[in-house]
Amino acid sequence: MFYLSLFCISSYVFMASIIKFSRVFLLFSAISAYTFSDYITPDFTASYLQFVDQSGTFLFSPNGTFKAAVFNPGGQTKFYVCVIHAASNTIIWSANHDAPISNSAKMNLNLTGITIVDDEGNLTWSTPPLKSAVSALALTEMGNLMLLDQSNVSLWDSFHKPTDTIVIGQRLPVGALLSSAVSDSDLSTGNYMLTITSSDAILQWHGQTYWKLSMALKAYKNSNYQVEYMTVNRTGMYLLGSNGTVTVFAVVLPVSNFRIAKLAPSGEFTVSSFSGTKWEQEFIGPEDSCQTPFICRRMGLCTHDPVSSRPICSCPPNFHAGSSNSAGCVPSNGSYSLPLACSGRSNSSSSVSYLTLGPDLGYFGNVYSVPLRHGVNLSLCQDLCSRNCSCLGIFYNNSSGSCYVLQDELGSIMSSDGDESGLLGYIKASVVSSATPHDNDADITRSQRHKFPVVALVLLPVTGCIILIAAIGLLWRRILNLSTTKDIKLGKFNSNSSRDMEAFLIPGLPQRFDYEELDKATDNFKTLIGSGGFGTVYKGVLPDKTVVAVKKIINMGIQGKKDFFTEIAVIGNIHHVNLVKLKGFCAQGGERLLVYDYMNRGSLDHALFGGGPVIEWQERLDIALGTARGLAYLHSGCDQKIIHCDIKPENILLQDHFQAKISDFGLSKLLSPEQSGLFTTMRGTRGYLAPEWLTNAAITEKTDVYSFGMVLLELVSGRKNCSPRSQTQSMNLSNSGGGHSSASSTTGLVYFPLFALEMHEQSRYLDLADPRLEGRVTVEEVEKLVRIALCCVHEEPALRPNMVTVVGILEGGIPVAQPRIESLNFLRFYGRRFSESSIIAEGNEDDSMMYPRFNISASTIRSGSQTGFSYISSQNISGPR
Repeated sequence: MFYLSLFCISSYVFMASIIKFSRVFLLFSAISAYTFSDYITPDFTASYLQFVDQSGTFLFSPNGTFKAAVFNPGGQTKFYVCVIHAASNTIIWSANHDAPISNSAKMNLNLTGITIVDDEGNLTWSTPPLKSAVSALALTEMGNLMLLDQSNVSLWDSFHKPTDTIVIGQRLPVGALLSSAVSDSDLSTGNYMLTITSSDAILQWHGQTYWKLSMALKAYKNSNYQVEYMTVNRTGMYLLGSNGTVTVFAVVLPVSNFRIAKLAPSGEFTVSSFSGTKWEQEFIGPEDSCQTPFICRRMGLCTHDPVSSRPICSCPPNFHAGSSNSAGCVPSNGSYSLPLACSGRSNSSSSVSYLTLGPDLGYFGNVYSVPLRHGVNLSLCQDLCSRNCSCLGIFYNNSSGSCYVLQDELGSIMSSDGDESGLLGYIKASVVSSATPHDNDADITRSQRHKFPVVALVLLPVTGCIILIAAIGLLWRRILNLSTTKDIKLGKFNSNSSRDMEAFLIPGLPQRFDYEELDKATDNFKTLIGSGGFGTVYKGVLPDKTVVAVKKIINMGIQGKKDFFTEIAVIGNIHHVNLVKLKGFCAQGGERLLVYDYMNRGSLDHALFGGGPVIEWQERLDIALGTARGLAYLHSGCDQKIIHCDIKPENILLQDHFQAKISDFGLSKLLSPEQSGLFTTMRGTRGYLAPEWLTNAAITEKTDVYSFGMVLLELVSGRKNCSPRSQTQSMNLSNSGGGHSSASSTTGLVYFPLFALEMHEQSRYLDLADPRLEGRVTVEEVEKLVRIALCCVHEEPALRPNMVTVVGILEGGIPVAQPRIESLNFLRFYGRRFSESSIIAEGNEDDSMMYPRFNISASTIRSGSQTGFSYISSQNISGPR
């Protein structure tokens, strides 16, 4: 019985082996004895039906990370020859994306390259002519499909012909582009392109720019070298120059072993990493999906939902949804239709009208385009569009006379939330019936209003000439006094109200306000919310209920008028989530006013030191990161580098959720010659001045880094860096080891940066944390910020990190360095002199004694002794603004 059982088991194993061998033999027979290695040789043919058990796969990379296959994404009937990331089944490249094939069509490898033919043998795609015969087709472990000659030299590879994706190790050089697919299942070339230029990475839709990497919140500029290529690696995405040795732009991300950058069918450019089970999106541009050109179809209105962070699509005023989902929005008045650009229809001015969009509506292209004309009136702007068949609408700024045109394709309209203040949109419409619009149809503005005068010229020649001359005179008057329509109506027009014509020759000016408007908005400048060296700031409410901060600039020399307009144009074109937005300005008579977004939580100075609710640690981190991002953008992200020179808590404003916004950047040219002369030697605020201000050393962006480090220490402690006795008593200085710390004195005054240095040397970081946090912070969290701050306040500017690096450290992508003690010893001298002056000043309640005056000779400065020069600043040079 035992032997019988053994025989049966042996027979079963033998039969199973035969069956298994038969299956393998049949499979190998079906695939022409090919074993799915990491390369194949010519005369090889593949089709989906041939490898149906392997989902069309005919080639693997050495470790199986990638595969090449005849694949149908989404289970559709369209098949493509693709390179696929095996673990996620994600297509990273396709050969015949614009010429899909059927499941029985074939890919052939021969000595001349790769060809793809349809069912009837017609060529649909092929590699270009090659220099020599093909020896093998290989798929590398990075995902690069390569044709090799007999010496293993590359004849052609997929990395140099990208579609919509690049992977780690792949370069996208200047002049190259990524093209979106139509959809995830239709790989045909879509309407979006990512192009690499010598200075940026740009997203475009039908040739219209809608996003630049340089304006992204997470992208920071490291140098002014020319870009050579884009790449992604384990630490992030970069634009590199100088043969890959210089980082021009950096997007630092968490370390990942596999990462891709992709231009999605929606037009969004994303960077994602694969963790082994799922994709994690790490970066997206544009950040606001409503800035994607076609997110809500043609003329659809996109509104960002802050709760779900998803777009909400509707139709703007004077439009309603079309009959199909693809139609977008169409005119509510059935007598009008939206023309196609240069479609061959009549585009005569008599058949063209303009549908008016509501206020606070914008268009993606306005931010990235320049006006067609400056200083024109609305009628002329509309006429320019009416005569151009490619123009489909305009946006017009009534205060500056700037005329923006929408050309070739109409995308979605977006809710601008005031970002395009002063711009009103007008969409071109064609008359499609004989019906005449009613006179009270307020949403139609005709581009041609001179029909009756033309008739009058025919019937009454003399009268017509008089009318014509009067019309020319009126037009010339409007050009000369373009933005003073209200003054004309009120009879205020005179030789002194020409409103600075040179302003209209400077492009990029933001909205211009009349002084009367701002006087009314601020209730005769009633509510003062700040003052300082640049002027006084008042709270105001515009007619549309927008709350603003109005700054009155003082001591403005009349000869600085042109510089004022130029500077305003520069500041007005700077847009970053961590910079206070300049909404507009007023330059009327001798008055110079700036209009900013109102920050409802006030300044960091008030929130941190004002005795209100304690700011939690995570909120302090958010403030630090937001401030660092804003500074990094000023230093590296603008077309023109801006050094702030006065970073302090008063100039860091807070909005909801403690979002930090830097104020008063780029205002150095707005002072009179007497004031600006002071800034050639010293500018800033006591306690935050970098040493180089007093040594005639070059003032660079590292000056702002020093001030940021001082602010960071105040965020840690919740106190001014120079604290009175009542604050010192709660610092537990008696726990410093029993000895008397040089950071304090018998008066109770303490110089916190020195105390922070001493606690760093003893690794006693929790002694530095704001006691009001009551332990709601870890030693590791405090240590990180203290070390960053000490690195920022190194005496030698070259040892300080740049703000791009600071952002990377705060975000966690770059490790924090150890401070250089030898470059921080100047704090000890400062601490001793501060204590000595505190003893002298004991009993003096003058607040200026908080920052005592030090009498240090010029010889001391020239000697190069280990003294810190920041303490010499005993006065507020520019003051809170």
